[in-house]
Amino acid sequence: MINSIMSMNKFGQYFHEATFTDQYGELKTTKIPVVQELARTNQFPSSFIASSSLAAATRLETPPVIDIAKLHSCDGYSRTVELQRLAEAAKEWGLFLIKNHGLVLDDAKDVIKGFFGLSFEEKKASVGSYKSVDNMGYGKNFVKSEDQPLDWIDRLTMKAAPALFVDQSTNGLSVWPNKPPNFRQAIEKYVEDSRKVLDGLLQDLAESLSLDKNVFLQHFEPRQSEIKVRVNYYPPCPRPDLAIGLMPHSDASGLTLLLEFGATRALQVYKGSGWVTLEWPNDNSLLVNIGDLLEIMSNGVLKSMWHQVRTQLDVERFSLAYFYNPPPHSAIGPVVGGSSLEEIMYKKVVVEDYVSNYYKISPTTSKVAILYAKRP
Repeated sequence: MINSIMSMNKFGQYFHEATFTDQYGELKTTKIPVVQELARTNQFPSSFIASSSLAAATRLETPPVIDIAKLHSCDGYSRTVELQRLAEAAKEWGLFLIKNHGLVLDDAKDVIKGFFGLSFEEKKASVGSYKSVDNMGYGKNFVKSEDQPLDWIDRLTMKAAPALFVDQSTNGLSVWPNKPPNFRQAIEKYVEDSRKVLDGLLQDLAESLSLDKNVFLQHFEPRQSEIKVRVNYYPPCPRPDLAIGLMPHSDASGLTLLLEFGATRALQVYKGSGWVTLEWPNDNSLLVNIGDLLEIMSNGVLKSMWHQVRTQLDVERFSLAYFYNPPPHSAIGPVVGGSSLEEIMYKKVVVEDYVSNYYKISPTTSKVAILYAKRP
């Protein structure tokens, strides 16, 4: 459990205070430097040196691009071809770009840049506290020990759905920044519009596997499904050869929608036997990741991708990650089977139990969280 609090030490350096429970069950607090402030003063503390050597990416590739307009086309042939391309991308890559999605991105980009353009004091004053809710609010995530290598990232995480919980301050969830003043309005509009796109993709993914179109979507109940948004800021890094922007991981989600702007060639996926750097045009394309939960529901036919973010020397990168999950109390399991019980790879799990275990064991050096749902 992490409760991020902002403070400043006697030297004038800014910190997030991360409170965590150590391996002996004792409550500890450690100070985490605010990366945005380090970048402004060109500092690089040794705590940001990655624990192992950072292997260079083997190649640069553009992910498959799926045309949403073709998926909605009245032309049966065009739609069939695009569904086939969607299935191939989700199986081989675990992610794909989407274009012609109809989403307006400028307002979300503007308020994200506006928030990180504030001084540290303004950001601190503008965001509330999530109290005891894990991995939420403004500050660091996944802090488990004082000697843990740190990511070169600043972030802000909020729960955007279900609406029942977003406005209940008694649950510690009312933390939307009040600066810029239209931050919440812009992000909530993006969230609501994006949900329609993701709902459509869940149906398209099912159809691409020759399943009933609602076999995945039926688990994403409109009033109870959970949406978290995580705003990430990666400042320029003085030592990109030593630091990692975001540690390797898969997503504990059904689907993840990623909006990125600023620097490119930072996101990497592990494909084949090495890291591949992703590149895509600086346009309105958005990246969709298959999450662990959809891998479970598809019985491993669709794969959640192991990915990371690298730092860069002279450029900054922003991203908005949108995590779309079934209701926390719901049970999910494979809806894609084999011809015998032995071919069912995953068991039924409760969403909140899977996510809780994911955060409990994170960070990890390989994709092991999914083993929680593997059949014996």
